[in-house]
Amino acid sequence: MQSPFLHRTVQEIKGIGQMAESKRQKSRQADVKVKLKEPSMYNVVMLNDDVTTMDFVVDVLKEIFNKDSETAVALMLKVHHEGEAVVGKYTYDIAATKRRLAIEKARAAGFPFQMRLDET
Repeated sequence: MQSPFLHRTVQEIKGIGQMAESKRQKSRQADVKVKLKEPSMYNVVMLNDDVTTMDFVVDVLKEIFNKDSETAVALMLKVHHEGEAVVGKYTYDIAATKRRLAIEKARAAGFPFQMRLDET
């Protein structure tokens, strides 16, 4: 029994290959239609405690959260009076990194300082 391809001309075989390539390209184009979703955002919440100094909190807000002096003092006072304050809103990776850096700085200084992340 002979293969059906033995009787085909080179032009016919090329045409079959081109049709298959065209189908693959259409399939790739269909696969490319992806909906992008905005990343989830997280509030970094600073918590009050009875040990961490106000000056240390202001330094953290200025150095890690890039707050100016006036904003840093206002946030520190809000944490002090209300028990907590949102000090920034970021994507998860950035929020987690800033929280980690602040807590590491506090531990190195001997403070029990805490922060949490709240998904918005």
